[in-house]
Amino acid sequence: MVAYQSRQWTGEQAQGYSHAIATRIAEKRTASPPNRQVQIDVATFIQWVDAHAHDDAALADFYRARFRDEFKPALAAWVATKPFTNPAAPRTPFAMPVYRLKASIEAQRLESDAAGDSDHAKSANENADNYMLAVALFASSLFFAGISTKLRSVKARTGLLGLGWLLFLGTLIWA
Repeated sequence: MVAYQSRQWTGEQAQGYSHAIATRIAEKRTASPPNRQVQIDVATFIQWVDAHAHDDAALADFYRARFRDEFKPALAAWVATKPFTNPAAPRTPFAMPVYRLKASIEAQRLESDAAGDSDHAKSANENADNYMLAVALFASSLFFAGISTKLRSVKARTGLLGLGWLLFLGTLIWA
């Protein structure tokens, strides 16, 4: 029973850490495309603003036609705030709540899952450590009880047996 319970917690711990690592790897893979997408959005937006500032409508239209589909709603919402004349408008479309990347949302979900798996593994590790400590304390109480039978003095025997019982009861209450 003792070995089985310890193996069970150790197995949970190993599975939890393995799953957390696998999920974190998937999260890193999933986070890479949105990082590139943001870079593309920023680069084309900067060029569009530059063309707009220089009153080059043809170039501004050229860049606007190349905006990614996920960026277009954020740009439309930002332009609706009249950012070139309204000082209270957000500084960029990237500050708009509508600017969300689907791949980034998935990466955040995976990171959250990995954190949960890691917490579960830590909990299983603590359970295994506490279980092993309880086993050692119970074994120590048995040691004191067993050694007390070898002593000739009744006081020493009673003292060691009492210490064994105290350790046993303390561990039982703690466990």
